[in-house]
Amino acid sequence: MSGPVSSLDASPAVADCSHPSAPCIEVTDGREAQVGRIRVRRPLPHTSRRTVGAWCFSDHMGPADVTENSGLDVGPHPHIRLQAVTWPIDGQVLHRDSLGSEQVIKPGQLNLMTSGDAVAHAEEATGHYRGTLEGIQLWIALPEATRHDAAAFEHHDALPRTQLDAAAATSSTSTSASPRAQWCWAAGRSRNRS
Repeated sequence: MSGPVSSLDASPAVADCSHPSAPCIEVTDGREAQVGRIRVRRPLPHTSRRTVGAWCFSDHMGPADVTENSGLDVGPHPHIRLQAVTWPIDGQVLHRDSLGSEQVIKPGQLNLMTSGDAVAHAEEATGHYRGTLEGIQLWIALPEATRHDAAAFEHHDALPRTQLDAAAATSSTSTSASPRAQWCWAAGRSRNRS
């Protein structure tokens, strides 16, 4: 997701980027924003907290009804110096980018787009899926050492899944090797330079 950033996302004054000295739970109301044709709830950034570690944006989209030709509908837009992690809970989204990537993403899958110096992408209706769309997109601020590298795109079609007594859990971290691993502080993956 993308969308407008306003003073509700981050105060124009100097933001408090400090971290609590002891572990704590911080509850922040997400604000609603219109992204493409879907409303999202955006708890991060917020005027009281611009980042949580490397996480600089957090969007929860849907649930929303979509059709084959009308879905998320976020047209081409640029990103620089960050990674976008897209994780659908329900439904399907078509990702297209300036690298030539074109990928439908479904529940249980994850897209990882590294913008580096620049990439443009769009998130669109698939042309075939009709139903409910719900998902999460997280943005990671790239560290100075890798933020100017070339853009890249990875699609992970089989995330680790664990069956629990009354539920199942899907993990966004993995030990699987990637041809070109990308930086992700939260997932603990380091970048392989190729």
